[in-house]
Amino acid sequence: MMLSLESRNNQDPRTLGNLFYICCDEMHPAGHACFAGAGVTMLKAFFKESFIIPNPVVASDDGLTLLPYAGPPLTVGGELNKLAANIAIGRDTAGIHWRSDASEGLKLGEAVAIGILQDYRRTFNENFSGFSFTKFDGTTVII
Repeated sequence: MMLSLESRNNQDPRTLGNLFYICCDEMHPAGHACFAGAGVTMLKAFFKESFIIPNPVVASDDGLTLLPYAGPPLTVGGELNKLAANIAIGRDTAGIHWRSDASEGLKLGEAVAIGILQDYRRTFNENFSGFSFTKFDGTTVII
């Protein structure tokens, strides 16, 4: 991503007002979405995504007690994807980001994490079959 310091109204482009204009006028992936995408991708690479969470609970209507969860099985991978999505779109409702900033931020964070995992794998001296996980788009990756 490249930012250019363009002058607005023939003003010095290095002023705070112009810097704010440059940073906020353009569309950028949400930073928190990038961090969530990278973090969740790393966790999915190191933990078994298909592991079913035993005995999940939900809060009662009054919020004072926990009740057994009644629904489809919850997996580590599914819960991590939900966490990433909630972090990514959390500020969209306040009008700070567009939804595309969240989805593209998740993809960017995922791509960075994949690059780190590729580098990390090269440092292993022992037999290692690789990192395997499911990307946000549903495809399986083995690094």
